[in-house]
Amino acid sequence: MEIIIIPVTPFAQNCSLIWDAGSKQAAFVDPGGDIQKLICAASDNQVTIEKIILTHGHLDHVGGTVELAKYYDVPIVGPHLGDKFWLDALMQQSQMFGFPPATPFVPNQWLSDNDTISVGELTLEVLHCPGHTPGHVVLVERISNKVIVGDVIFAGSIGRTDFPQGDHQQLLDSINAKILTLPDDMVIYPGHGPTTTVAKEKASNPYVASQWG
Repeated sequence: MEIIIIPVTPFAQNCSLIWDAGSKQAAFVDPGGDIQKLICAASDNQVTIEKIILTHGHLDHVGGTVELAKYYDVPIVGPHLGDKFWLDALMQQSQMFGFPPATPFVPNQWLSDNDTISVGELTLEVLHCPGHTPGHVVLVERISNKVIVGDVIFAGSIGRTDFPQGDHQQLLDSINAKILTLPDDMVIYPGHGPTTTVAKEKASNPYVASQWG
C-alpha cells in the first residue's frame, strides 16, 4: 500500500491518500477539508479515486467528504454505525469549531469489526476501536504492515474522551486489545502528528506502556 499524508483543516488532521501501486486505484481516508489540496495530490500521483473511507465522525476528519464524493462520484465507506449521531450533527459541529458549514450525510456503507475493504488489489481489515467515539474504526493493511488509526492513538498519546459518548477505559481497552497486539514493526498512521510503530508505543506511550513492560 502506497500512502501519503496530507494535513488538512486548522486542526492539521492527517488525511491519507492510499493506493495500490499496481492498479493505481486509490482512496482518501478522512478527508476533513482543503478539497483542492486533496484533488491536486491525487492528480500529482496519477491515481484513480474509487472510494472515500472514514475512521470516525468528527468534523476535522469528515468535513470535505460530501464535496469530494460528488467530485469523484464515488461511495463513502464507514465509519461504524455508532458514529451516526456525529454525522447527523455536522452543522452543529461546524458552528462549535468555527469551520465552514458541513452537510450531514449517510455513508453508502457502515463498517463493522472484521469487515474488509478493497482498494484496487489492496485489502484493508477493519477493527472497531471505540472510546474516542463509539463508532471509531481503524484500517490494517497487512502486506505493507501499516495501520491507519484515526484518533485512537498518537505518537506518545491517545485520543480525547471528553466529547459526547467518549469513554476513557473503553479507549484504553481498544488500544491494548486491537492496536498493540498488531506486529511490533507495524507502522501506525495517526489522525494527527507523526507516524510511530506498535513497538514504540508499547515501550514509551505513558498511557499504556506500563501494561507492556
